[in-house]
Amino acid sequence: MLINEVEHIVGLSKKSIRYYESNGLLSPKRNRENDYRIYDEDDIVKLKKIKFLRELGVSINELKLLDRGNLSLEECLNGQLDKIYEEEKKYEKIKNMCKEIIEDEVSLDDIDITEYFQNVNILGKEGFTMRDVKTSKSKKIIGAILSSIIFSAFLVFLLATISWFQFTEADKMPWLVYFILAGILATPVIGIIGNLISRILEILGGEEDEASKY
Repeated sequence: MLINEVEHIVGLSKKSIRYYESNGLLSPKRNRENDYRIYDEDDIVKLKKIKFLRELGVSINELKLLDRGNLSLEECLNGQLDKIYEEEKKYEKIKNMCKEIIEDEVSLDDIDITEYFQNVNILGKEGFTMRDVKTSKSKKIIGAILSSIIFSAFLVFLLATISWFQFTEADKMPWLVYFILAGILATPVIGIIGNLISRILEILGGEEDEASKY
């Protein structure tokens, strides 16, 4: 089967599937006639395992070690449990701080922030935060939309200018030339819209920055 079918079955974007391939975690066969990747049932099963382990927080490096037989599944999952226990301790600290402030019945003006600020700073340096990271997705989507609009607007402006002269001036260019120019300018706009939709789906899917996590 082709990558479009795999994307639908496994629930991973093309970008993620190719990312795992580039890291040696997947080696699909190639169609000799057109060099397209051909995925079989074993590839599907492997991708499902990869997705499952990624959801558990297993890193790419750990997946490589598992794939090579240099790390057992038990060792890998024990490592994940250790990380979970550490995260639980951090959540416990946050929970205790919240409970302590509530029990002290203090207002925002009266709270002694020094100790709490220091504790939160320490957690922050360890990479822990309670902030909603979903806002970064909104920023990425807005950025993708704005860049697409700017570039599309420029192409549409050129097309509108050429069309205005073509339909209002007596000295027209040959219609064949006009339609060729219009097609050349319109094609990228259609491509931009398609890429924008694909980019938004990748961002919402959470797999768009796979490489940046490792």
